Amino acid sequence: MKAFPAIKMIGGALIVLASINAYAQDAASPAEAMAPSAKQVTKEAHAADRALSKKVRSALAKTKGVSVAHITVRAHSGDVTLAGSVPEQSQIDAATQAAQGVAGVKSVKNALTIRAEGGQ
Repeated sequence: MKAFPAIKMIGGALIVLASINAYAQDAASPAEAMAPSAKQVTKEAHAADRALSKKVRSALAKTKGVSVAHITVRAHSGDVTLAGSVPEQSQIDAATQAAQGVAGVKSVKNALTIRAEGGQ
């Protein structure tokens, strides 16, 4: 009969130890939860790149003398690439200057070409 209280005591001690271990693991979780995951950082970076591309495209559309119909804008971490074609060299220069003037743009790579008159 004396063995039964001893077993109860050992069982209780094991439950307490398991609870302490579980609590210690939970205590680490808030720190991990506060640090953004790589996937979350990537999503935020893509969203920021899309927003910057839209801002640059909007700036190009507002720039006098620049036709944005055949221009694509890509952004990656503040680096912007302009691609496509325009009818005149002056539009290439104006597009580059307009893109450089947008907040958040670190650099502009200009891959625009001059298309032949009457060409698509």
